[in-house]
Amino acid sequence: MSLTEKHCTPCRGGIDPMDRAQAEAMLAETTGWVLSDDATRISRRFKTSNFAEAQAIANVAGDVAEQEDHHPEIRFSWGYCEVEIYTHAIGGLHENDFIYAAKVNAATS
Repeated sequence: MSLTEKHCTPCRGGIDPMDRAQAEAMLAETTGWVLSDDATRISRRFKTSNFAEAQAIANVAGDVAEQEDHHPEIRFSWGYCEVEIYTHAIGGLHENDFIYAAKVNAATS
C-alpha cells in the first residue's frame, strides 16, 4: 500500500523513533523532502514566484494536516513555503510523518 493510501494513526509515545536508515528508506516515497542532520525531522521547501502561491501551498499543507490530525510547522513568505514535520510524542520520525509528506506532495502536484 502506498503512503498516500494510508492514514496517520495516533502516536502516544512509548516507542522509539525511526533510525536514520529507516528514515532514508522512507524518503524514497517522498520526493523533495529532506532529512534533518540529526535524522529527527523531515522538511520540504517549496519555491514559488510570489506570496499568493506560497500562501496557497501553506493552506494545502494545513488542510492535509487537519485531515490527518498530524500537524507540521509551516513557514511561508514571498517566494517560498517550508513545511517541517516530526512526531512530537516520540521526539523523532514515525511512519505518520512520511504519510503526511506523501499526501502534501500529492495535493501540491
